[in-house]
Amino acid sequence: MPLDWLLAASPLLLILAIMVRFRWGAARAGPAGWLIAVAVALLRFGATGEVLSVAQAKAFFLSLDVLLIVWAAYLFYRVTDEAGAIRALSRVLSRLTPDRVFQALLVGWAFASFLQGVGGFGVPVAVTAPMLVGLGFPPLTAVVMPSIGHAWAVTFGSLATSFTALIAASGIPGEALALPAAVLLGSASLACGAMVAHAAGGWQGLRRRAALTAAMALAMGTAQALIAWRGLWPIASFGGALAGLALGALWARTRSRTHPNLNGPSGRDLPLALAGYAMLIAVTLIIQLSGPVRDALDVILIQPYFATTRTSLGYEVLAGPGKILAPLRHTGAILFYATLATFALYHFAGRYTPGAATRILSQTMRGVLSSSLGIVAMVSMAMVMAQSGMTETMAQRLAQAAGALFPLASPWIGALGAFITGSNTNSNVVFAMLQRRAAELLGDPIVWILAAQTAGGAIGSVIAPTKLVVGASTGGMAGEEGTVLRALGGYIGLLLLGLSLLTLALT
Repeated sequence: MPLDWLLAASPLLLILAIMVRFRWGAARAGPAGWLIAVAVALLRFGATGEVLSVAQAKAFFLSLDVLLIVWAAYLFYRVTDEAGAIRALSRVLSRLTPDRVFQALLVGWAFASFLQGVGGFGVPVAVTAPMLVGLGFPPLTAVVMPSIGHAWAVTFGSLATSFTALIAASGIPGEALALPAAVLLGSASLACGAMVAHAAGGWQGLRRRAALTAAMALAMGTAQALIAWRGLWPIASFGGALAGLALGALWARTRSRTHPNLNGPSGRDLPLALAGYAMLIAVTLIIQLSGPVRDALDVILIQPYFATTRTSLGYEVLAGPGKILAPLRHTGAILFYATLATFALYHFAGRYTPGAATRILSQTMRGVLSSSLGIVAMVSMAMVMAQSGMTETMAQRLAQAAGALFPLASPWIGALGAFITGSNTNSNVVFAMLQRRAAELLGDPIVWILAAQTAGGAIGSVIAPTKLVVGASTGGMAGEEGTVLRALGGYIGLLLLGLSLLTLALT
């Protein structure tokens, strides 16, 4: 019935309205959406107390799975930033070449993607936009370039927070999802690089640096795909961006008549600045690839079991086990180990001023509080909708409306979710099960539809109001977010259109 579909969609429509119209953050909009979901589930879809309690139990474990990574990822970023590692990398990159389009590719594309890989949370644009202004780019261009440039790295960025959310919300193993997602995002990387070159130098600049753009995109996309395929999701975007930076630096040194001066203070600091990221790679590889280490850390395993639930209208979700949680080998735990090792390294190297530990912890708490509340609320809403049959109702309606063209719509659904909720992580939480059920009903390949969901969410997150505010404030465009959005709109539309056509071709 049309009324059932409208009511099933009402929590999402409410979130859209209050976040776009009234500019509420996810921490406020999420609970409102959850309350509406609970009310609709009880009053229209026949949910019982047991249905809601099981939904909340699932939400608790799914939220914990994602939040452990969010907290550890932001803590790692603060540890490296407090030590001056990001500033040192910034200074070196800005001196590699005088060519403006090349500078844009290095800073606005590769370095912004690198920052997304290890930090996220609006950091890529916040850090690189002022750098680009300092290099002589107009403020609007300086905000637009890294906004587009880092989009391809969002899903496996923030140490794979969004990808982990996709796995948790969809119930599909990461081993099955990683390569399809990496293929779509790797293709988007080439488009992102080309758009950065166009924004920096117009069509002439794009043609002049087409070979370099293609080479860097190939390096980044291939590295990300290989790393993700091996199951090392937390460092996939980070590794891909690092490959692009390395190729760009090598290109600069071989093409320049005089080698860039890397012997100044920032050049001497470069190995130490990279040491923290090398530590992250080393810890991740040791734990993920060493059987004895993995076995030792698997001494504690938690796997909840959820009972069968049935609404008064007959919608049934069968009993079954949840995802296994290995607290000592969880991605969040791995990031925490790497963070402790990195902090110790920089501490003994004298990179911290007095009170650094206190500043790191307090800024981490402030930085993750709002996003954490938003994630918990969004996950709770999504689980109530799934457990009560609301998601099934929407999926059936969407499948009937889209039919064979549903793959074209999948990236746009992901992008809409990210725009509404402010992040690809939240979009995956809210829409992953909807996309999966629609794919099942239509007979589309589930892994490619879910890959399109998260790839579209990655692109759409770039124009989320919260990210626009962060980027505009540091790039000299504070109060002009609408101007930034208009400048980004065409690029984002083309990226999503390309993803839609590619998804249709692959399915």
